[in-house]
Amino acid sequence: MKKTIEVISERNSIFRQRVELDGFDDLYVDVPKAFGGEGGAPDPHDYFDLSLGACKAITAQMYAKRKKWPLERIAVVINRDDSEERKGTYRLEVVMTFHGIDDPEQRARLEEISHKCPIHRLMTSSTVEVTTRTADVAEV
Repeated sequence: MKKTIEVISERNSIFRQRVELDGFDDLYVDVPKAFGGEGGAPDPHDYFDLSLGACKAITAQMYAKRKKWPLERIAVVINRDDSEERKGTYRLEVVMTFHGIDDPEQRARLEEISHKCPIHRLMTSSTVEVTTRTADVAEV
């Protein structure tokens, strides 16, 4: 499936970006004030990290629903350690709480299933190819 996402710089010399995605309200991306941004929206790393947490939660919810387990909700906390990112290591610790599931085996199974979410697999076992090209203003 192909999907187009458009990222548009809104303000000259300030890093905030507006993201257009068909069918959704606009999203915004910024960088922290320490890096020259306004800090008024999540930064790209935040979106990367939160996509993992959201995908894991959705995957576990779908599994619990299919199994008719008494899952009430999931809380996900993502702890980022980017201290060695420039050396090629970006660490994410994901802590999941399965509310309504008292059985330790069911909790363990939900955690295991969360590792199979598409974003976890994309981040850990896929080859991602990125092609970047410059377009003429007339093309856009």
